[in-house]
Amino acid sequence: MSRNFLVIDPEEDLDVLKGLASSVRIKMLKLLHVEGPMNGNDIAAKLGLPQSTVSTNLQILDGAGLIRTETQKARKGNQKICHSTFEEVLVMFKDDITPLHSNEIEVSMPLGLYTSCEVSAPCGLCSVDGIIGLLDVPNTFLDPGRMKAGLIWFTRGYVEYQFPNNAKLAQNVIEVMEFSIELSSEVPGTSADWPSDITFSVNGTEIGTWMSTGDYGDKRGVYTPDWWKLKGSQYGKLKSWRVTENGTYVDGVKISPVSLADLDLANHHSIRLRIEVKDDARYPGGINIFGRGFGNYDQDIILRLKTAR
Repeated sequence: MSRNFLVIDPEEDLDVLKGLASSVRIKMLKLLHVEGPMNGNDIAAKLGLPQSTVSTNLQILDGAGLIRTETQKARKGNQKICHSTFEEVLVMFKDDITPLHSNEIEVSMPLGLYTSCEVSAPCGLCSVDGIIGLLDVPNTFLDPGRMKAGLIWFTRGYVEYQFPNNAKLAQNVIEVMEFSIELSSEVPGTSADWPSDITFSVNGTEIGTWMSTGDYGDKRGVYTPDWWKLKGSQYGKLKSWRVTENGTYVDGVKISPVSLADLDLANHHSIRLRIEVKDDARYPGGINIFGRGFGNYDQDIILRLKTAR
């Protein structure tokens, strides 16, 4: 029998560590592992916990990727079924103790600095100061004010960013390429149960598709400005997309066999990242991309290249 396991780096995967740092959440994970999928009411009954406590902690576990949820029909309406994602979680420390980032190149790309785009409404952009251009008008994505964007959203289409391939300039060999970005689905208003397939491509080659589970508005994002309406998207999930010699991973879980060899980065002067919701996606639920001044992580889109010494 195959087993799903997650390997985390304690320096990079703090959300997962925080998700595990609770005796209540550990009991919930054990229950789902031993007895299988169940809804929140069953979990509360089995563990003798208030429904509100279970609901809050399920959100944390889901946000950390430690469980997944699906909606099923019930006798009255729908119910959300929770599944344990991993049988094992391994915390692995790096072997070397060389100075931090000694073989790492990092580039931070402002959210509005995309080099090409094609989006469909509903769509929009805003900065920490207010809305940029007109809402639900795709041509607004060409507005020069986009350079100040801290949040962008669209229903279908893509934005593409062009990063310099600084490893090639330094004549270094890339061993790992990683993108760090805060994302969610996009629905008018918000909905925690709104799946969307988000596809990443590098230099024209698809590296994989990750399914966002929802558009989150249960609480204000840590950095989301006060003027932004509470009924709007508040935050996303910080996802780490990593391409190695063995394939492509999201938060340590392999999602495709596309490897660094397939991308042939040594022969490209730039690294073009396309973030896309396809017309033919199984779950075409739109996208929110959060940058500086919005969401739970005050960061732009980050590219990290880990190179050979």
